[in-house]
Amino acid sequence: MAVIGGGAIGGAVISALREGRLPGVEPVALVDDRPVQGAGVPQVDLATALDRADVVVECAGQAVVAQSAAGILDHGVDLLVTSVGALCDPAVADAVAAAGPGRLLLTSGAAGGLDILSAAAAQAPLTRVAVTTAKLPATLVQPWMDGPAAARLRGTDRPVEVFTGGAREAARLFPRSLNLAATVGWAVGDLDLVEVRLMADPSAALTRHLIEAEGPSGAYRFEIQNLPSPENPRTSGVVPYAVLRSLAALAGRPSGVI
Repeated sequence: MAVIGGGAIGGAVISALREGRLPGVEPVALVDDRPVQGAGVPQVDLATALDRADVVVECAGQAVVAQSAAGILDHGVDLLVTSVGALCDPAVADAVAAAGPGRLLLTSGAAGGLDILSAAAAQAPLTRVAVTTAKLPATLVQPWMDGPAAARLRGTDRPVEVFTGGAREAARLFPRSLNLAATVGWAVGDLDLVEVRLMADPSAALTRHLIEAEGPSGAYRFEIQNLPSPENPRTSGVVPYAVLRSLAALAGRPSGVI
C-alpha cells in the first residue's frame, strides 16, 4: 500500500500500519511534494509507488485526485480516495469512470450513516438530501476570499452562514472542508440532490455534521460531532481510522459490521 500525502491523515495511516494495526497490509511508499521527516517508509515519486503497491490511498487534496486518479487506475492499481469532492467536477468524474483496470474506492471519512442511505437509495431514489456542517471560523477561510471578508470570518463571535447551495459548488469553494457532502452524494447516487449549508461557529470545538434524507424508503437523520485533528483542524481526527477500516475491507479482513 502506498500513500499520497504525508500530512495528518496519511501520516496517521502509515503509523498505524507500521504498528501492525492491520496484519497483511504493508505500507511501502509515501508520495509527497514536500520532504516528510520520520515517515517510516521510503518517500518516492508516484511512478515508483505504482510499481510497488497494489493500492494507493489519496490523502493529499482534490488537486491530486484531479491530476493523478485516472493514471493510477490505468496502471492497474486500486485507488482509495479521501478527497471525494474532486469527483464533483464532471471532467474528473468522467476521466476516472473511463480509467482502469484499477478500481476507484471512496472512504467514508468523517461521515456516518452512508450504509443505510445507500441501501435506501437503492430501494427507491431519495427525494431530499441535506448536509449542514459547522466548523471553527478560521478553518473555513479560503484563498479566494478578499482580506476584509477573511478577517470578518476569523473574527466573528457568533455563528455565521458561510455557504448555502449544492454539493458540487460546495466542494469547489471549500475543497478541504466539505468532502463529506460529496461523499454523501456518491452514497445516494446523486450529487446534484445534496443541499449544503456551511456554518462558521466560534463555539464549534467539535466539527458538527447534520445529514438528513427523505424518500420512499423512509426518513433519515444523523448528527455527527467529530473532534478535529490536532495536526490539521480542517479535517476530523477520525478520518485516518475510516481509511484503515476501508483498507481492512479491501484486504478481506472487515471488522464487525460491513
